[in-house]
Amino acid sequence: MNIYLGNLDYHATESQISELFSQYGEVASVKIIVDKFTNRSKGFAFVEMPNNEEAKQAIENLNGYTFSNRQITVNEARPKVENGNRGNFNNRDNRY
Repeated sequence: MNIYLGNLDYHATESQISELFSQYGEVASVKIIVDKFTNRSKGFAFVEMPNNEEAKQAIENLNGYTFSNRQITVNEARPKVENGNRGNFNNRDNRY
């Protein structure tokens, strides 16, 4: 299961997150999302756990948990929605 982790401290590391989630089962991967220009954390990450029951336990126990002095949001990740109108500031007409 792919898990979304939000309100993450900007200095948190993938190994710290892996350690936190591994209390509930096997962690296949952790990916902190970074800004492509500054290479700084955007404050959220994705955690992949292969066992759905373990992932659900992690979500249930860690949502609202205080991690690095921040109350984190943890839930099942939703599929990414592609936005075909990126860069088009006026979606109702194409004058731009």
